[in-house]
Amino acid sequence: MNTKRMLRSLSLVIVVALLLFGSAATGASANGSDHVRWDIISLDFPTVSPGGVAFAVAPSNLMIKLTGSGTFVAPASGGTSGAATGGGTWETFDSGGASTGSGTYWVTKLADWEFANFQLPGLIDLIGDTNERANGNAVLVIEYSDGSQGTLGIGCHGPGAPDGIVEGVIATKGYVTYWAAQPPAPDVDANRTLFHLEK
Repeated sequence: MNTKRMLRSLSLVIVVALLLFGSAATGASANGSDHVRWDIISLDFPTVSPGGVAFAVAPSNLMIKLTGSGTFVAPASGGTSGAATGGGTWETFDSGGASTGSGTYWVTKLADWEFANFQLPGLIDLIGDTNERANGNAVLVIEYSDGSQGTLGIGCHGPGAPDGIVEGVIATKGYVTYWAAQPPAPDVDANRTLFHLEK
């Protein structure tokens, strides 16, 4: 008899715990989504504004040049989201630097968002609220105007960012993988990105 009561009590505790965990998880998902704006930026230190350009390189020195901005909503549970907007322009180059195509692209989906931290003050922000500037990375699914599919990876390593975040962009276009983000250089207005995360 005592064993049966103990098993019933244990079962009740497990059921209650599962119910509480389930409702807590649902509440976190409903209330904890990140609303993020992303930009490839222009930097005239210390002022950041939209309308920048960034480059990424594939093997054999193939290169892609990208501009763009947009928004996405990242679910609190992580993972993908169809709540993504934006796009920009693209141009590809062969290993000798000759243009091989150009056009526009648009975002169709968020594949992943990883928030690192909010940035330290110090920049004049002409895009959004300076207190919402964030470090981290995102991967977006995109479509190119020539019919090819791809991904756009955005990394923002701004003031106060932890180690490990690459500043700039990477991309795929069809089978070509532009995995080497070109690093920003002093006094060169290129290869910089920015996130704004609504607090």
